[in-house]
Amino acid sequence: MAKDKKIHVGGQAVIEGVMMRAPEMFSIAVRKPDGKIVLKQEKYISWTKRVKALGWPFIRGGVILIESMVLGIRALNFSGEIAMEEDEKEGGKTKEGGRPPIYMALTLLVALALGFGLFFFLPLLLTELTGVENGVIFNLIDGGFRLSFFLIYLFAISQWKEIRRIFEYHGAEHKSIFAFEDGKPLHLDAIQPYKTFHPRCGTSFLLVVMLVSILTFMMLGRPEQMSDRLIRFLFIPVIGGLSYEVIKLSSTPAGRKISSILVAPGLWLQRITTREPDSDQLEVAVIALKGALEMDIPDSVERVTAV
Repeated sequence: MAKDKKIHVGGQAVIEGVMMRAPEMFSIAVRKPDGKIVLKQEKYISWTKRVKALGWPFIRGGVILIESMVLGIRALNFSGEIAMEEDEKEGGKTKEGGRPPIYMALTLLVALALGFGLFFFLPLLLTELTGVENGVIFNLIDGGFRLSFFLIYLFAISQWKEIRRIFEYHGAEHKSIFAFEDGKPLHLDAIQPYKTFHPRCGTSFLLVVMLVSILTFMMLGRPEQMSDRLIRFLFIPVIGGLSYEVIKLSSTPAGRKISSILVAPGLWLQRITTREPDSDQLEVAVIALKGALEMDIPDSVERVTAV
């Protein structure tokens, strides 16, 4: 397992399932209402590997962020289609086909618009209403609004039963990745003792983005004109790149102490975004991880061919 430990694996919880991503493959495992597990595998190599310049430090973070969003929405769409297919079967209907490609694009655009509106423009507008002129204080208030909205949003959605189920799969994803990184066999008994908090989690990444954005925007001062706001918008990929490097440092012995200060709040926040999974959810996460690593899959798992 020494060689396998060098492989970086990431994932995401979806509707009754888990998506896992390895360097050359990503897979989605979903449990159907009848108890069977469906697995979809697809070859995928990051653009940071395809184009050398996109893999440079401080650039790769923005690229990986965009790729993760696109693959994440594809995984959510797939898990949603499995759930819809089962609902239609139970209702005596037949499915006439999957969602058209434009559906994913529109979903991504709407998600981006809502995200920028709630976590970027609204805090900025509210801060401008305070009348603060000092650039440092202005950006501290702006960052405080942005962070508060983020925390309120996470707490609010965590109250939904359906979201709590996704957070349980989120915990299963983290446990299985921890076991793999420690070279443990991917058996439920070996995975169960691990914690659900992982330093490279997307939740930690988003919180690091919030903190890094405050420090970055302080250097830009108080936005006075529309062009100043657009400059802030253009700095988002830079912030994403810086944040990615901070998270990357947290996985190395040399940088762990330095980055732990920024990563620690994200680990605490995972007390909201992850829950303790049951054995059935862990089994799904293991199937997804094995699929991404191209390991042997039990015959009982139903395969779906990627198109």
